[in-house]
Amino acid sequence: MLTNTAGILDKEGNLLTGLPLKDVNDLIADGTISAGMIPKTRCATDALKGGVSSVHIIDGRVEHAVLPELLTDQGVGTLLVGHSR
Repeated sequence: MLTNTAGILDKEGNLLTGLPLKDVNDLIADGTISAGMIPKTRCATDALKGGVSSVHIIDGRVEHAVLPELLTDQGVGTLLVGHSR
């Protein structure tokens, strides 16, 4: 999923590079995930619950952002997973 932010950020503004599905509701409840990131995150969780193994939320403003996300171990956004990888 391409968006206009680096991915899901923690309360200090640091990128969460990996996020298990089980933690999403807690992060929404405590305000870590808020405003426009809630529908994006819900879309990602719906995909995971529907059987997709992972969802990448990355910054679409970065030229060629999909390539490092998919082709490197570090990636550039937030990887949401439905189960332990």
